[in-house]
Amino acid sequence: QVQVVESGGGLVQAGGSLRLSCAASGGTFRNYAMGWFRQAPGKEREFVATINWSGTSTLYAGSVKGRFTISRDNAKNTVSLQMSSLKPEDTAVYYCARARFMTTRTGLSEYDYWGQGTQVTISS
Repeated sequence: QVQVVESGGGLVQAGGSLRLSCAASGGTFRNYAMGWFRQAPGKEREFVATINWSGTSTLYAGSVKGRFTISRDNAKNTVSLQMSSLKPEDTAVYYCARARFMTTRTGLSEYDYWGQGTQVTISS
C-alpha cells in the first residue's frame, strides 16, 4: 500500500516563507506525477501545483504562480512545495498526492493516494 506523508506546516506572518515536504513509500514514486492541493474551512479542495514524473514539467494555479515552487527528488522519494510572499488567503490544510499518470494533472479525480494534510496558517 502506498503511503504519503506531509510535513512542514505551521504559522507564519504575511509576506513570509514556508517549505512543505512530502514523503512517499510503498510504490513506484518516480514513475508518477505528484501534486499539491489545499482546502480552507468551508471551501472545496483546490489544485495548487503539480509536477511530472521526471521533474521536467510543472503547472501552478494562477493564485500561487510566481510565489510557489514545486520540486521533487526521485532518489529520496520526496516532493516539496516552497512557498514565499505568503498571504492570509493561503491559509488552508495542504495535501500532497500521487497522480494516476506520469504527466502533470490538475483534477482531484486524477490522483489516487493522498497524505493526511498539514496545516498552514498565515497571519496578517
